[in-house]
Amino acid sequence: MEWRLRAIRGATTVSENTAEAIREALIELLDEIEVRNQQLTTTEIISVTFSVTRDLNAIFPAAIARERPYWDNVPMLDVQQMHVEGSLERCIRLLIHVFVPVSQANICHTYLREAKNLRPDWSLAQPPTSSPQAFQFRQ
Repeated sequence: MEWRLRAIRGATTVSENTAEAIREALIELLDEIEVRNQQLTTTEIISVTFSVTRDLNAIFPAAIARERPYWDNVPMLDVQQMHVEGSLERCIRLLIHVFVPVSQANICHTYLREAKNLRPDWSLAQPPTSSPQAFQFRQ
C-alpha cells in the first residue's frame, strides 16, 4: 500500500479545570491511542491539533504532549472548541495527522470517559491491536 495522509481522532473529558486533572486525562488518552495504533512512529506524525471546551484553561494540552518521549518536535496547536449550548463540558478533543502506509480503516480512533458519547460508533470494536496493519507510536 502506498503512503498516505491519514487522521486519528480522539477525545476525553476532565473531572475539573486543573492542570493535574487535564494532565491525567490527556495522558490516558494519548497512551490509549498509542496502544490502539501500534505501528505508528512519532516521525510519521505531521501535526496535532487539540481543542478544549471553554471551561478548560488551566494548561495547554500541547504542553503536556510535548513532555512525551519523541513528541517534542511534533508541531502542535491548541484551540478553543466552538461552544454549542448543551454540548459536552470539560472536553479535550484531538486530531492527529499522520503519513502512513495503511488504510484509514486500520486506524483506531479513541474516545474515553464521557467523550465516548460523541462517537459511539468509534467507541465500539475497531481494528485489533494485534493486526499487522495496526500502528505503534515509537521513535
